[in-house]
Amino acid sequence: MSQKRILPFGDPILRKKSKPVDEITPKIIKLLDDMTDTLYAADGRAGLAAPQVGILRRVIVMDCGDGLIELINPEIIKISGEQTGSEACLSFPGYAGIVKRANHVMIKSMNRRGETFFLEGRGFLARCIQHEIDHLNGILFIDHVQGNALYHEETRQKIDLFDVIRLSNQHV
Repeated sequence: MSQKRILPFGDPILRKKSKPVDEITPKIIKLLDDMTDTLYAADGRAGLAAPQVGILRRVIVMDCGDGLIELINPEIIKISGEQTGSEACLSFPGYAGIVKRANHVMIKSMNRRGETFFLEGRGFLARCIQHEIDHLNGILFIDHVQGNALYHEETRQKIDLFDVIRLSNQHV
């Protein structure tokens, strides 16, 4: 197992739609294991989607405080309620923004053995599930940020979203 490099915002791979996993192969198992190592090595982590490590497959690993969750080909089948709160991303280190999401989600997914399962999430888990599934569709949390502003996590200074996008694109 090994850690992968997390792609920074501005990398074009982050805007592409991921392909479904047709078969659970040793390569997919290794991807799950490597993504888990990468997730646990990252500061401020909750979830990681395969596109963030340069792999356009519908694979996610998450740990929102209750242990590792692995998702392969996850699909949201039900959403309800609403929550608004701070959200950040490993591909956007140091910044957070205010994002509105559903407060409750139910998804259908596969595990590493190819078995289908259902997962229900509320609150932070629901937020994380939606954030990571967005990654599989080339959607980033900044696409949902309210007020066109991000906040630097250390200084809490408000930063215009368009300035952050312009600076990020210069470094890729």
